[in-house]
Amino acid sequence: MSIKIALLKSGESVIADIKELISDEKICGYLFKNPYIVDLAPNEEVLLLEEGQTPPEDRNVEVNFTPWISLTSDKEIPVRYDWLVTVVTPVKEIENLYEEMINGQDDQSDSTDEQSNSDQSD
Repeated sequence: MSIKIALLKSGESVIADIKELISDEKICGYLFKNPYIVDLAPNEEVLLLEEGQTPPEDRNVEVNFTPWISLTSDKEIPVRYDWLVTVVTPVKEIENLYEEMINGQDDQSDSTDEQSNSDQSD
């Protein structure tokens, strides 16, 4: 898996398992598997610092994951190459949160599939 964050021309930051789509030895697009918009959650806490002070290291930052193109059930979405501004590697904490979320969804869909299959055999 190659978990990356793509900054799109629209300004969205999309985290996904991103693979290049190649035709005639040229990149023609990208395939986003399990894409989610990732952004910082609004922080209610206000921290005032004087010049030269640094914020405390134990300060937490929260992120939100929102399904990208939420009106589809598609798990893999092709994206034209010219819609990406850049692709970067997420910090480890964000990558771990994303993987936990995706793995949790896979577990739920597996149990749902097993339930529907047992319902059909009855």
